[in-house]
Amino acid sequence: MTNYKYLLLRRFTQIGLLVLYFGANAYGWSLLTGNLSSSSILGIIPLSDPFAVLQMLAAGAVLSIDVLLGAVILAFFYGIIGGRAFCSWVCPVNMVTDAAHWLRRKLYIDKIERKVWASRNIRYYMVVIALIVSFVSGMAAFEIISPITILNRGVIFGFGAGVGLLIAIFLFDLFVLKNGWCGHVCPLGGVHSMIGRYGLLQVDHNHDNCTLCMKCKDVCPEVQVLGMIGKRSEAVEKPECTNCGRCIDVCDDDALGFHIRNVLNKK
Repeated sequence: MTNYKYLLLRRFTQIGLLVLYFGANAYGWSLLTGNLSSSSILGIIPLSDPFAVLQMLAAGAVLSIDVLLGAVILAFFYGIIGGRAFCSWVCPVNMVTDAAHWLRRKLYIDKIERKVWASRNIRYYMVVIALIVSFVSGMAAFEIISPITILNRGVIFGFGAGVGLLIAIFLFDLFVLKNGWCGHVCPLGGVHSMIGRYGLLQVDHNHDNCTLCMKCKDVCPEVQVLGMIGKRSEAVEKPECTNCGRCIDVCDDDALGFHIRNVLNKK
């Protein structure tokens, strides 16, 4: 029977953060102010998106110590737990792409349409392109069109024409490419993959318990990281894993679970 524990925890975190950002603007709450690009906890601890900071530096901006410190804090945090945890536990666009993935499976689109292939390395090329465009234009290029920023600010201040980009991403993931935006295109996912390459939190696979039902691969947004399924007991080492826990939720065999790299259950 499918367990929704990690899915519900992720939604609670994602929606909770948006509520805090909205409350800071609408009611003056001070727990978390700003947005996902630049925030402050209780007005004391700065938090800055490392990719946004890289773009601003490439654009030639002179940044304050608080902004730089905020980027270091977040890079350190995600470097420890696994960088792409941001994508599944914090990023609000994940709710849009997860909805498209769910509907895609319900409509059996992969079975009735010819599958479209695209390299998952596109996101890394996008990182380079964003930095080059930022350098040439003198502006943080990706931040201008980022659906993360559009959704985050839309919740806080109200949606405008930018909602069209969110609809386009939903339709792209639904009809064109499975997990297309988060799994192939989004440069922020590429940056967090590099940040959390040696993160401590991992998904561990117990081959002896596995019955090869393949439910984990059906729900995984980065299915290539589960290459050990049906072959051997092994932890997910690839940095593209988002640590979303959906593979654990759907596993009825107790063959998958979280563990801490080189600390608990050391291989």
